Amino acid sequence: MPTKRGWAAFAAGLGLWATARLIGSRDLHMIATGVAALPFLAILFVRWSNPRLDVHRHLSAVRGFPGSRVHATLTLENRGRITTSFLLLEDTLPSALGKPARMVVTGVPPRCTQKVSYTIHCRHRGVYTVGPLVVYLSDPFGLARTKVQAGSESELIVYPEVEDIEAKGLVVQGAGTGEAAVRRLHRSAAEFYTMRAYVTGDDLRRIHWPSVARTGELMIRQDESTRRSSATVFLDTRAAVLGPHGAPGFERAVSIAATIGRALSRAGYSLRLGTVDTPPTSVSEEVLLETLASTVPSRAKAVVPALTGLRNSALADTTLVVVTAPPLATEIAVMSRVGTGFGRRLALFVYPVPLASMPVEVAAELEGRATVARASLQRAGWDVYLIHADGKLAETWHVTRKTKLQVTGTPS
Repeated sequence: MPTKRGWAAFAAGLGLWATARLIGSRDLHMIATGVAALPFLAILFVRWSNPRLDVHRHLSAVRGFPGSRVHATLTLENRGRITTSFLLLEDTLPSALGKPARMVVTGVPPRCTQKVSYTIHCRHRGVYTVGPLVVYLSDPFGLARTKVQAGSESELIVYPEVEDIEAKGLVVQGAGTGEAAVRRLHRSAAEFYTMRAYVTGDDLRRIHWPSVARTGELMIRQDESTRRSSATVFLDTRAAVLGPHGAPGFERAVSIAATIGRALSRAGYSLRLGTVDTPPTSVSEEVLLETLASTVPSRAKAVVPALTGLRNSALADTTLVVVTAPPLATEIAVMSRVGTGFGRRLALFVYPVPLASMPVEVAAELEGRATVARASLQRAGWDVYLIHADGKLAETWHVTRKTKLQVTGTPS
């Protein structure tokens, strides 16, 4: 179909034709006829030269974090027998990633390829679809354009914002050695987990003589079994307390859950993730980030049923992490009861909006609720952190951990 330039040329031809009729100029009349006919000739040209193109999109990364940049490379292969004319490429992008990418490609010779690229700026977390790619064929004067092919789509996942923190000290004291191992001793020396070959320096009292008599080799019994420490991260996704999708409080809570979860996973913990709508399920670091990338607010009004359901995964040596807004008195009581079934317990309270943007009375009420919740849960053995919607977890985390170490190391 004609482009704006094509319609302008047709209108100019009509104007010249009317002028030629008024002044009686035969030469001008011929020129006007030619100008008016150009758009239609251009339409015939683009339809006749319809090329056979294979288009492929390659993303430099299909996973990224907010602030990162992904390079998209488009490869066009001309499978036809003639050189293509000007090609206009338009790659569709979600509004959260920016405007559609538009590029112009000059003639591609037959059986040849040409590559063009552009950059995608990952602004916000989410699961996005890049494409489809639409290819428009235009004549050399840009008077007519037709769509000749639509390319495929590609998935791009932008993870939540993740901060660097350390998960040291989150395993239950006395439950095991290290951050990722919990040892379970057997009741008697007759019960052992496994055996291994003797190594110089092993305690001779641990030699298992029945195995020596059977195999003829020195075997050492191991009287303890080792398993990974476990942790459960619960994210309160209620829109009623943390705001809708994209709200500062909700996005900060998702970021905190991702930060804590990744730190625990990298410390060797077996991780479970739960929300208001979904029970705790085992996740790896990659699955954790992908799940949180697509997390949306819940319409649920109460968090008590979800908290009560955490008891199903409660173990005495499991670390519990709850990310929510400053809770009400009834929610504090439920958290205290549920926490008795776990080992280490952490509560991270996120203010739904910056306090400076709230009315004085509302901000005072929210701060009072957070203070009461922190005092109550700390008496119950919880570690409590307060994070502002526009703040960072790492700052509060490192300051609080440093203070605790100083207090612990103070001589009595």
